[in-house]
Amino acid sequence: MSRVLVLNSGSSSVKYRLYDGDAVQDQGTVERIGEPGGGPADHSGAVREILAGLDLTGLVAVGHRVVHGGLRFTEPVRIDDGVLAAIRDLFPLAPLHNPANLAGIEVTRDLLPDTPQVAVFDTAFHHTLPEAAATYAVDREIAARYGVRRYGFHGTSHAYVSRRTAELLGRAYERTNTITLHLGNGASACAVAGGRSVATSMGMSPLEGLVMGTRSGDLDPAILFHLHRAGGLGVDELDDLLNHRSGLLGLAGANDMREVLARRADGEPAAVLAFDVYCRRITGYVGAYYALLGRVDAVTFTAGVGEHAAPVRAAALAGLERLGISVDPARNTTGDGDRIVSPDGSEVAVCVVGTDEEREIARAARAVLDAG
Repeated sequence: MSRVLVLNSGSSSVKYRLYDGDAVQDQGTVERIGEPGGGPADHSGAVREILAGLDLTGLVAVGHRVVHGGLRFTEPVRIDDGVLAAIRDLFPLAPLHNPANLAGIEVTRDLLPDTPQVAVFDTAFHHTLPEAAATYAVDREIAARYGVRRYGFHGTSHAYVSRRTAELLGRAYERTNTITLHLGNGASACAVAGGRSVATSMGMSPLEGLVMGTRSGDLDPAILFHLHRAGGLGVDELDDLLNHRSGLLGLAGANDMREVLARRADGEPAAVLAFDVYCRRITGYVGAYYALLGRVDAVTFTAGVGEHAAPVRAAALAGLERLGISVDPARNTTGDGDRIVSPDGSEVAVCVVGTDEEREIARAARAVLDAG
């Protein structure tokens, strides 16, 4: 028996999955943590609730998703007191996520003191970014003092999806170049060259890059100065605006792409514009990452929007035919599971792959144990 429990803590939820080998024994999600009339009061209570309901006989490890590993953690690690302290030190870089991740770790260490705990960091996959990709053009002393650089996120998803894409194509992972598009309520693009992240759209925080459900993605930094000077918005208001009241929600009044698509089908101008802004941003990143990679074997869509919104896939890649990138209309709108939706013989395969962060975390946790 090789049972591994994976805890994937978000800002207001905890997803869990119990594996025995590759087989899923139990799974679920505790949601609305800390919300009035919602679930448990905090993440500690949520994890206690999860552990109380599971049969953990034969458990060999618990794998934890941790959003931010800074520059210290470039691969999964076995958790000890020093790792806990480092995760706490990184709270300022991920104030919504690292505290929740840490709470889950502390509870499982308390309730399962003899079971190895492994931290798998969202940022770790991106430690291979070239310095030219990770460096912002700001005063280098200030950047060094305050940890200002591109860290990248969704790394566990990009790692799993790029590896699965190579399998789908029947190619060796180390010789496959993929542009992965993780499109959910949070969204990011990644250029993966032979299993290494060489460019990614999220930056020092998950705010940069693609248009998301409630986050703005890329914008002119001077907008912040203008809103402060002309509108009197303070730092907290600006933070709330860009993280919680922008993106699809700010443009169309809905952060769920399914609702945006329904309103777009009805011809609602705000939804039409939101869809166009969303897809245009993706198109730009695909083109830019094609140039950086030089050769692209696949463009792969994943996560809720990427896996289920055929109109997004079609619109995001429209006009890229001269790069060898196109979708087959019939394949794009039918089928399910991991699949290729580009025409036969395409220079660049367009794939749809279901992300599986929990399986990737379980794999990483076993690898840490095997390494001693």
